[in-house]
Amino acid sequence: MGYDMEEEPSTRRGATRHSFFLLANVIDEDGSVIGRLRVRNLSASGLMGDTELELEPQARLTVDLRGIGSVSGTIAWAREGKIGMAFDVPVNPQQALKPVGRGRKIGQ
Repeated sequence: MGYDMEEEPSTRRGATRHSFFLLANVIDEDGSVIGRLRVRNLSASGLMGDTELELEPQARLTVDLRGIGSVSGTIAWAREGKIGMAFDVPVNPQQALKPVGRGRKIGQ
């Protein structure tokens, strides 16, 4: 999708990554939505994304991922508006790729 994932340290891990653009809410430890995250790639063990939030490594938070739901984890790294997040529990990235809702065929 035009993004070079080799730039990020998260590519050194062995998990298969799925590249796409997905918006997710970022939720703090108090359960409040504090902003948005644009997920650039997602694996079973974590994600890499862009955000205007100033998040620090080791910060705990939750992201609400379409098709998956709320996933908690720890910020592994943060720099220049990008973050890497390690999930507490593995997820199935394929669930985020499934269409949301039921589409209607044109002409029906």
